[in-house]
Amino acid sequence: MGEDFVIASTDVSGRNAEQRTIASISDTSTNPVITFTEPLINKHYAGIQYFGDDFIEMRAEVGLLTRNVKYQGDQETSEDNQYGAVIIMHSPGDESTSGRIDSIELKNCGQAFILGSYPIHFHMIGTVHASYVRNNAIHHSFNRAVTIHGVHYLRV
Repeated sequence: MGEDFVIASTDVSGRNAEQRTIASISDTSTNPVITFTEPLINKHYAGIQYFGDDFIEMRAEVGLLTRNVKYQGDQETSEDNQYGAVIIMHSPGDESTSGRIDSIELKNCGQAFILGSYPIHFHMIGTVHASYVRNNAIHHSFNRAVTIHGVHYLRV
């Protein structure tokens, strides 16, 4: 309980995505019921459309935002200034730097209107066989989420 998640929009406006917090989950074996702290405002379509022997299954994407490890900008000033925390990986290009960013939550990160100030930025490192960025939740960002320049073999 208490986890934050986002439900993508299923209509023509991407602005109808919604973020909510889980209040409770009832265990009814085959059909668990999830209760939110606030009701959803928008409809989120889920269904199957058949076209002869073919079908299209449609559902809204749901993303878990909460992680045990949080990396975030200052809670008091980041939102107003659009100036948050950043992670920058840089080296002379000899594989002397490796970054393994896995299963963390990044919130209020990146810096608006500042070139190179992204939440996660791998910059001119060259080959990085041992590096990866995976299973992270990057939200409420002030710049692009993950940016790579002059990098080879980075797993994102």
